[in-house]
Amino acid sequence: MKLKHGIVVSVALVGLLAGCGSSDSDSDDSASSTAAADAPDTSQSCPTEAPAADTKPQWSLDGESGKLEMTGSTDSAGPLIKVTKPFKVAKTTVQTLTAGTGPEVSDTATVTVCYTGVNGRDGNVFDSAYQRGEPTSFGVSGVVAGFGKALVGQKVGSTVGVAIIPADGYPDGQPGAGIEKDDTIVFAIKILAAQ
Repeated sequence: MKLKHGIVVSVALVGLLAGCGSSDSDSDDSASSTAAADAPDTSQSCPTEAPAADTKPQWSLDGESGKLEMTGSTDSAGPLIKVTKPFKVAKTTVQTLTAGTGPEVSDTATVTVCYTGVNGRDGNVFDSAYQRGEPTSFGVSGVVAGFGKALVGQKVGSTVGVAIIPADGYPDGQPGAGIEKDDTIVFAIKILAAQ
């Protein structure tokens, strides 16, 4: 992930965040320590177990082409995202899969989340905190617009799905993640903390 000012947080999700600070050990020490001091506690983990293949979807969305079916994560299993490819939507669409009961996420919050990102064109996972087993923290204002739309207004503890049009994601693509400029991208997100 990249924060708004260009520092990489996760190599696999190059550019989700559009920015400037990093949790990578290669980054500037002062930027890292500042980001670490401001970030929520990431001691929680993201479940790495796959959900049962026959899990019923919590959300189904017919696209301009293809279809999305998604089930959010549980305490013991990651999310299930199935796309009939190529999946493409005309507008960014957010769906609350399970409503949380914590504080509401603002557009200026720093959040800690577990997430999986899937490319609608080919159905491939391009980044996943669930696969790594570790949540990621970042400022909501530093992420691509569609990811931010999925977070703002949600409550901590929520699981959320979002299908993002290229203009709200990567209008020029993100070759390092296998995302082409016209790709719809999909995320399943669990909001662990916000401050």
